Parts: sequence; C-alpha cells; structure tokens
Amino acid sequence: MPKKKKAAKKKAAKKKVAKKKVAKKKKVVKKKKVAKKKVAKKKKVAKKKKVAKKKKAAKKKRKPNPAFMRPVNISDALAQIVGSKPIPRTEVTKKLWAYIKKNKLQDSVNKRMINADLKLKAVLKKAKVSMFEMTKLVSKHLS
Repeated sequence: MPKKKKAAKKKAAKKKVAKKKVAKKKKVVKKKKVAKKKVAKKKKVAKKKKVAKKKKAAKKKRKPNPAFMRPVNISDALAQIVGSKPIPRTEVTKKLWAYIKKNKLQDSVNKRMINADLKLKAVLKKAKVSMFEMTKLVSKHLS
C-alpha cells in the first residue's frame, strides 16, 4: 500500500508541475499577444501622425517666385501661338503646351518629343524637338 500511495503522490506532483508549465506557457503567449497589440497600436498612431503631417504640408501653399510671375514681352513668331500681350513665363509655357496638345503635336511613340507644325517651327527652328530643348528655344523669344 505505501508504494501505491507514493506512486499516486508522484503522479499528482507531476500533474501539478505539468499544469504550472502549461499555465506559464499561456501567460507567455498572452504577454506576446498583448505586446503585438501594443506594437500594432503604436504603428497605427504613427501612421495617423504621418497622414496628418502630409495633410498639413499639403495645406501650406508655396508662394510663387516673383521673377517667374513678372510679365515678359513676346516675339512676333511666338505671339501667333500664345498671344501678343506680355504674360509671365509660366503662362507662356502653359499656353504653349495647350497648343501642342490641342494640335496633337506630341510624338505618339516618344512623348518627350514634339513634332513642330508651321507656327511652332517658326519659333523652334526645328521639325522635331525634345520638351526640354523646347523651353530653351522658347526662352530666346521672351524678353
């Protein structure tokens, strides 16, 4: 009989130890879950702050450089495309692009190239020009 009691006590002790281990594991898992939730929450907050900063930055309007907004005189060749009144350089570029798009002068394969028609050829002096070269050539017609 005493051997059976000792064996039973050992089994009971082993069960207790096993239960404690399981309980510890559960606590660790729970802590990990809580930690993950906290990290996720911090990420959400950080993301919201980033979005708020972007919105705030978007609200701030930049003031245009006065040199760009100063009206410039336009040559006769360019006046046929954008008009003869003195207007700022930015407006000249806008009107020039409006003319290019209206008359479908942008190359269909390479969008950076402009195929000049008669009016535009008088300004650019070339049949085909890149958009970057175009601004350089147009600036010669502004004073």
